[in-house]
Amino acid sequence: MAPLIKILQSGDPAVERLMHRNGPGLAEAAAAVAEVLAAVRDRGDEAVCEYTARFGGPCLLPHQLKVSAGEIERAYGLVDDEFLQALRLALKNITAFHQKQLGHSWITAGEGGAILGQLIRPLRRVGIYVPGGKASYPSSVLMNAVPAKVAGVKEIVMATPPASDGTVSPYTLVAAAEAGVDEIYRMGGAQAIAALAYGTAAVPRVDKITGPGSSYVTLAKQQVFGLVDIDMLAGPSEVLIIADNTADPAFVAADLLAQAEHDEMASPVVLTPCPELAQKVQTEVAGQAFLLPRKEIIASSLENYGAIIITNNLEEAFDLANRFAPEHLELMVAEPFRWLSRVENAGAVFLGAHSPEPVGDYLAGPNHILPTGGTARFFSPLGVEEFMKKISLIAYTGEALEQVGGAVMRLAGVEGLFAHAGAVQARLKKYGREKGKGERS
Repeated sequence: MAPLIKILQSGDPAVERLMHRNGPGLAEAAAAVAEVLAAVRDRGDEAVCEYTARFGGPCLLPHQLKVSAGEIERAYGLVDDEFLQALRLALKNITAFHQKQLGHSWITAGEGGAILGQLIRPLRRVGIYVPGGKASYPSSVLMNAVPAKVAGVKEIVMATPPASDGTVSPYTLVAAAEAGVDEIYRMGGAQAIAALAYGTAAVPRVDKITGPGSSYVTLAKQQVFGLVDIDMLAGPSEVLIIADNTADPAFVAADLLAQAEHDEMASPVVLTPCPELAQKVQTEVAGQAFLLPRKEIIASSLENYGAIIITNNLEEAFDLANRFAPEHLELMVAEPFRWLSRVENAGAVFLGAHSPEPVGDYLAGPNHILPTGGTARFFSPLGVEEFMKKISLIAYTGEALEQVGGAVMRLAGVEGLFAHAGAVQARLKKYGREKGKGERS
């Protein structure tokens, strides 16, 4: 039987194909998404309910979209104390981490009495998307809602796909309640993004939409961007592990499988200069995968998007990692902090043998909504700043304007904007007259 994950040399053309795999979303689905968006924009809740049923969800009426307070209250009776305890520990850690990201307004005085500054204000209403349906992702609730709450967002609205019977996972509902979500709507897919962006009778529109989802959700976010803000265009999950001869092959294999079980398009990759380690990891992957329930998903991910790549040395491994710009980067090397300065592009970095990626997914504190598909070259993890906006302050006195007015008028003249120059000149003339009167008196 063929091995579940292939071993490649760093110069193999297949390595380049891995690094340039398809980005988030499917181009051929763009037209279908545009149709859904237009329908919800034109027909509101009726279209949301129609597409929910068409795509395998329950048949809902508009008044059933919003989850009631009673349903949330009943959800607490359906979850166990151990889950609640773990959830509250995660909430505490995630909140503490994001509180350190808070920015502050500032004002400074310049020459001539000029005052400059920046106001930082939270967004008023944001929509967070949490995948659902057959699965439950309370961790994604926390990662979306906590930074918004810390930022001071006044209204946090959650959209999540319901199960076929119309219910929402009690774990998701409890997580939302604990994190301070204000409203919850049982809707998913492109129709949920449309409802949040355009607003309907049942779902007031939001200012920003965050959170991961299917390719249809990603494409919908892309198409409504500009009408509302979005966080990023997230694609399939990925982990890249840099390992040397000190790495435990069982740990490396376990982390590859943890990523592969997400979905068939997840990308689990190892970079190592050690051929012997590569062989051991390949063997471990096969042995551990045999014991896992999502074997078919794992096998597809490993075969199509996974690899163990043998590099000439660790330096080459870091060069390749920076080109890959992975969502998750694990450093399973002897001195991980010594190599940290070589990291240029990654969503999150996990250092050392005892820092597996799932700790970051659930409980460490940093956000697990991260850039994928190479976008860590320019995107950052979701954070508090994503839920805040900046407003610039400018207050000049006559003296301050006099000092720079000539330069402003010269620049305006070069651009052919003579009314701009005139707005400054009018003030300088009046200030000059008043200044002259003051000196004579």
